[in-house]
Amino acid sequence: MTSGTPFSVRCTLTFGDIYGQILAWMAVIFVSLAAGLALMGSSRPLFALVGVGLILVLSVPFLLFAFVTTLLNHIRLDPVSSP
Repeated sequence: MTSGTPFSVRCTLTFGDIYGQILAWMAVIFVSLAAGLALMGSSRPLFALVGVGLILVLSVPFLLFAFVTTLLNHIRLDPVSSP
């Protein structure tokens, strides 16, 4: 049985690749906190806490999906040349 070609794994991900995703996540956090503060003065402050929690919990899977797919798109397999 013959062995296959060896590969080296390289990650070409840079901070600029995820910069937009970080800014979008920060915008979601600030909007949810602003909505929570706006609702906090109402007669039912529990709605404010539930609203902020719901926004954050529902946005986390989309954030993780975006980060993981970006990372996987920047993993490269380079064949190693034999000496």
